[in-house]
Amino acid sequence: MKLVVVSAGLSVPSSTRLLGDRLAGAVSRRAQVEVRVVELRELAVEIAHNFTNGFPGRALSDAIDAVTGADGLIVVTPVFSASYSGLFKSFFDVIEPDALAGKPVLIAATGGTARHSLILEHALRPLFAYLKAVVVPTGVYAASEDWGAEGLDGRIERAAAELARLMTGLSGAGRGEPVTQVTQATQATQVESVTQAAQVPHVPQARPITPEPAPAESGIGAFHVVPFAEQLAALAPGGGRG
Repeated sequence: MKLVVVSAGLSVPSSTRLLGDRLAGAVSRRAQVEVRVVELRELAVEIAHNFTNGFPGRALSDAIDAVTGADGLIVVTPVFSASYSGLFKSFFDVIEPDALAGKPVLIAATGGTARHSLILEHALRPLFAYLKAVVVPTGVYAASEDWGAEGLDGRIERAAAELARLMTGLSGAGRGEPVTQVTQATQATQVESVTQAAQVPHVPQARPITPEPAPAESGIGAFHVVPFAEQLAALAPGGGRG
C-alpha cells in the first residue's frame, strides 16, 4: 500500500515535517506501506504558476499523481492566522475536486500554542469532508510545548492505528466498485436472513362458525309472536276471551 505524507512546513528542519514523519512511522509499524513525503515548500513556485497558466509543472504533476494514487494520506500544515497555510490550501486547490473521494486521510497540524488546536475541526476536517475524503476520527495537533511532553505520543499512535485499519480494510475489500459489491452482497445476505426468520408455518384457515338460532322460548329474552289477524280478532266484539 502507498502512504503519502503532505507537509506544508516552510523551515528546515521543520516541526511540521517531523510530525508527519512520526505519524508515518506509527502507521508503518501497523501495516505494510510504502511511504513517500511531498514537501510543498519545494513546489511553491510551480503551484503559483499553475494558477496563472493552468498547467502543472513536472514536479507538481508528479506530486499530484502520488497524492491521488495513494492508498492513504497524512496531511500536516503549520497554523497561519488560526487556519491552514495558504501554500497548503493552494496545493489542494490545484487537485481535481473528486480526486480524493473515498481516500483515507489523517489530518494534523503544528502551532506555537495549544489555543490553535481547534484548527483540526474548524478548518482541516471541513476541507477534506468537502473533497469527499474519509477523515479518521483522531486528528493530531502539536504545539511547541507538546514535543517531549506526555500525551502527544498517545495521540499519534491512536490516529495512526485508525488510518492503518482504514487503509487495510479498503485494500482488502478493494476500492471503488468492489467495495460496493461487497456491501451489496452483505446487505442481500442480511435481508435473506431477516426474511427467513420472519417466515411462520402456514396455518390452514378455520371454517367460520355460524351460530345456531336460539329457540323462540329458550330462556331469558324469548318472546312469542302473535299474528296481526289474531290480534285484530281479539279486539272485535265477542272475540275476547271469556
